[in-house]
Amino acid sequence: MQLFPPIKPFKTEMLGVSNGHQLHLEQTGNPDGVPILFLHGGPGAGISEAYRQFFDPEHYRIIGFDQRGCGKSQPFGSLEDNTSQLLVQDVLAIQNHLNIEKWILFGGSWGSTLALLVAIERPESIIGLILRGIFLARKEDYSWYLDKNGGAAQLFPEYYQAFLEPIQSKLGKQTIVDAYYDIFTSDNEIQKMAAIKAWFLWEARISKLHIQINEEQLIPDVHRAISLALLECHYIKHQCFIPENHILDNTANIKALPITIIHGRYDTVCKLESAYSLHQALDNSELSIIPEAGHSAGETATTQALCIAARDMLKFKKEQK
Repeated sequence: MQLFPPIKPFKTEMLGVSNGHQLHLEQTGNPDGVPILFLHGGPGAGISEAYRQFFDPEHYRIIGFDQRGCGKSQPFGSLEDNTSQLLVQDVLAIQNHLNIEKWILFGGSWGSTLALLVAIERPESIIGLILRGIFLARKEDYSWYLDKNGGAAQLFPEYYQAFLEPIQSKLGKQTIVDAYYDIFTSDNEIQKMAAIKAWFLWEARISKLHIQINEEQLIPDVHRAISLALLECHYIKHQCFIPENHILDNTANIKALPITIIHGRYDTVCKLESAYSLHQALDNSELSIIPEAGHSAGETATTQALCIAARDMLKFKKEQK
């Protein structure tokens, strides 16, 4: 099953939420269709036009928004009043604003984390979950992604060395995250942009099993690179503002929901063990491990699995009636 053709939103607006933040919110597809909310990754990646193509526009009311501080949301790049708890409240505010009783949550990477946090908070408002590239926000997940002895660094040592270059003078005095955070929140714009590029490139280089594009094209959008680097670092520095093992400790809240979990076998951004542990904790979930795939939703087999999951969730919705 392939992506659906590109489509434009039927409505776009700015939604005011708490603490002065304004969220870019859009709706695509059938206004009377089954509501499905797309939760982007990062934190800080923002939405792109391509996300709409996972869903059949005849049957789905496709909803997407830029989370606080990224994309077209304002204030851009803001770390103030930007926490997991506030993002959950933003999702609930969108649901209330659109008068939606129940909807499907579709999220990958950090989007899977946010989808799980929302579902744990309000399971009664969820039809089902479609999750990709699971990130559980545990110490071991941060270590896998950022530490010298983590899985990503061990598999990509030359890329990891390039990732450390902007903070070489700080190593041994500060953690990697604190060193980057100091640069990101400094007034030295030249140093800051070099660090943003290095952070963004680290993730881009390890996101796909097969990188077949010119590396200069890995940062096609400086705007996106800025928000992703700043917000990822901000959230990791604060352990995503949730207690250790919070998601696995609260899976009882979502054991009545249909949950599809999709994870690339060779995902080096978010380790496969996270998806497996989540699946083991949820008898109501289905786990698809995609062979010859990494972290990106754009890899062919992963894209197909996500499209199929969205189609199958429609069948489940019909069976519920």
